[in-house]
Parts: sequence; structure tokens; C-alpha cells
Amino acid sequence: MEGWLRQQAVTLGAQGGSQAFDSVPVQGGPVLYLALEDTPRRLQTRMGKLLGGQQAPAGLTLVTECPPFPQGGSEAIAGWLDRNPDARMVVIDAFAKMRGQSPQGVSAYDADYVAVGYAKRLADHYGIAVVLVHHVRKMASEDFLTEVSGTNGIAGAADATLVLKRARGQADGILHVTGRDVNEAEYALSFQEASGAWHLLDGPATDHTVSDTRAAILRFVRAHPGAKPKDVALALHAVVSIAARCVRRVRD
Repeated sequence: MEGWLRQQAVTLGAQGGSQAFDSVPVQGGPVLYLALEDTPRRLQTRMGKLLGGQQAPAGLTLVTECPPFPQGGSEAIAGWLDRNPDARMVVIDAFAKMRGQSPQGVSAYDADYVAVGYAKRLADHYGIAVVLVHHVRKMASEDFLTEVSGTNGIAGAADATLVLKRARGQADGILHVTGRDVNEAEYALSFQEASGAWHLLDGPATDHTVSDTRAAILRFVRAHPGAKPKDVALALHAVVSIAARCVRRVRD
């Protein structure tokens, strides 16, 4: 499902005049998508489903082969950006395909920092977003940044880090976001298989990762700040002990 999210992002970015996740307005412009782990047929299939048969955006460039950053990749991307001065975004999927060999004699942290630095220099020079798609560790952690595969040099060099994690409850995924110029946040998303699109769910992410009963209690307490557990339980036909725990959770 993560592949659909990436293709949805590049399609909406090139299309413009629409809303990401059906909620966030998107200013369109040329987009370069380096889909280095996909085939043209797979990209075409996803695009057809996302667009519902409509024509692909003229501003979207799809590429399935590109040399690593140190071996001409940076120059190739810069050349495309020079030819598309109104470009909005470059998406590189996956980062491992573009980073190239690590410099000799440097630590793993420095090697990761240098590799991300290629993308950051392009982003800073051209004033665009360069998105590096990277893998996460299989072992879960309460700190989502530690789940990024590699050292802290990857997140340290990037302006922002987004981690999509599978979720329980009503949400299909939780998008965790942090960075230098953004407030740390998390967003609950649902995947619509029929259209291949992701949608943003209303309210805090925690409302969608708990049971339906607990989610209803949390929403009720936020709407009625002074409500007592017995009032909540009576209004929602819930167990008083569960209502009490949720009330404490909101007020803490």
C-alpha cells in the first residue's frame, strides 16, 4: 500500500488544483518521480486506477533508471530541474538505489549524512522538495525516528522525516511527521482499495487506533470537557470503568 501513497503524491503534485488525502490543497507543478524499484507496467496500472481513466498529468515525468548521486545522478536530476524551472518536487524511490558507495574511512553516521546531503543540496539550490523513500526497521519502537533504517545521520541531514506505520483499529496507517520547520504530529490514514488512494481521517490519530467504543468516548469527552465518567457511560451506553480510563486519558 505504501507504493500507492507515493504514486498518489506525485500524481497530485503534478496535477495541482486538487487535495492530498482529500483534505490538503495542492499547488501543482512539474514533478520528477524516480521509480527505481518499479516497472513501467506497474506504474501504468497504478496511474490508471488513481486517475480513474483520465489522462496522466503533463507535468509528471516517470523514470525507472538513474545512476547514483556520485556517479552522475545529481547532474541528471539538476538537468531536469533546469529544463523545468517551475518544478515542485522530486521523489526518489528508493534512496538505497541512489546513494552510491560510501566514502572510505568515514563512520556509518557520516556516510549516511553525506548520502542524504546530495539530495538536500538539490532541494536547497532549486527551492523544491526532494523526497527520499527509505525503508524502516522491522523491529518496532516507540520513537518512530529510530525505526528509520541506518544511522541517525539520515534523519539528521534531512529537513523533515515522515514515517508511515501500519495501525490497528479504523486506520490503515499512521503517518508520523517531524522536522526542522514543522511541528511533530501524527495523522491517521485509511486506504481506499477501489481507487488506490489514501484519505486523511478526521480528529486525532489516537481516535482511530483504539476500539470503536473508546474512540466514541474520547470524542464525547472532548466535546463535553466537564463530563464525568457516569455521564459519559450513560450517554454512550458504555461501561463506567472504560469511560473513566478514557476521561483520565483526555485530561492528562
